[in-house]
Amino acid sequence: MEFKKIQLNGFKSFADKTNFLIEDGLTGIVGPNGCGKSNIVESLRWVMGETSAKSMRGSGMEDVIFSGTSNKASKNIAEVSVLVANKNNEGPVQFRELDEVNIRRKIEKDKGSKFYI
Repeated sequence: MEFKKIQLNGFKSFADKTNFLIEDGLTGIVGPNGCGKSNIVESLRWVMGETSAKSMRGSGMEDVIFSGTSNKASKNIAEVSVLVANKNNEGPVQFRELDEVNIRRKIEKDKGSKFYI
């Protein structure tokens, strides 16, 4: 299975819906300090099931929700989805016949998080 696309919405520093396409070859994330590079990597870990708020650099899991800035209001939800190509028909048996699998995790303030496949 190969990652093809990551979509973030309200996750940490990504207040607005943001898409990252992962093309064939080498994909790199570059930018100045504080621009959110590590948040992209953390979003992958989170959507794949990370349960430790400490490893997500927070005191609670709700800390992954965009907390607002002087120019943008805070959000009540954070959502990350990852599109995975399944060319070799791998993974759990119920997904082996699918060409693509979309995994999504959503967290709402005071309601916890849910997974969707």
